[in-house]
Amino acid sequence: MKKRINNVKGAAVTIATRHEQDYISLTDMVKRFGDESILYNWMRNRNTIEFLGIWEQIYNPDFKPLEFEGFRSQAGLNSFSLSPKKWIEATGAIGLYSKAGRGGGTYAHKDIAFEFGSWLSPEFKLYLIKEFQRLKDEESRSTALEWSFQRTLSKVNYKIHTDAIKEHLIPPRLTAAQTGCIYASEADLLNVALFGITAAQWRQANPHLSGNMRDAATLEQLVVLSNLESINAVLIHQGLAAPERLVQLNAIAITQMRSLVGLDALNGLASPSVQKRIVK
Repeated sequence: MKKRINNVKGAAVTIATRHEQDYISLTDMVKRFGDESILYNWMRNRNTIEFLGIWEQIYNPDFKPLEFEGFRSQAGLNSFSLSPKKWIEATGAIGLYSKAGRGGGTYAHKDIAFEFGSWLSPEFKLYLIKEFQRLKDEESRSTALEWSFQRTLSKVNYKIHTDAIKEHLIPPRLTAAQTGCIYASEADLLNVALFGITAAQWRQANPHLSGNMRDAATLEQLVVLSNLESINAVLIHQGLAAPERLVQLNAIAITQMRSLVGLDALNGLASPSVQKRIVK
């Protein structure tokens, strides 16, 4: 349970978070005015019982109205007494809760705590609201700063990750020696244009992997490879020699891979098996 201390007119008042709601220590609030008997006197009041009951009816679907009516009918009588614990146990109330032991006491939802503050002193209530709002403003600024930091960190990590991916996936620009070679098949020509090596060279470099180099390709590489096959067919029809086609296909592969790396739309299309593939 998250706890914060607020200084209200010289009184150290604890604010706790419970079920994502703010609860204020009534025990701390009464210390400036006396002892906890003040709290018990407040709970004997008919107006207090009615306020507590209406609050529970609004926010607590498990509140027990019959038990509430019993307390309301007795409120104000000289013989009537009511403790926070008795109220909670009898009605199933959630607006108050009591905690025993060190750091314990009676806590109330902020709506109820402000009402109790009015009963103690209108001035004290106003200072309580002022300090409570100041605390919430500080927490909001802190949360905004943390969110901004996380957002910046996320951007930096994304850039680092993307650069690392590009370093491994974007094909190298081929040397004159590579483009001058005669490759055994058009498939190997495309492999060199995209991966920088032939199928045989890939098998030698990756003896521990099953399948072929295309089985180990990423989704981005498979998309570019499909495009290269279509483009290569057009270049063959135009009568371009293999070395010239290889230079053009390599340049196209580099451009397309730079565009596709890190593209979220592609990540959503990849199957789990494809997403795990890495070309080393």
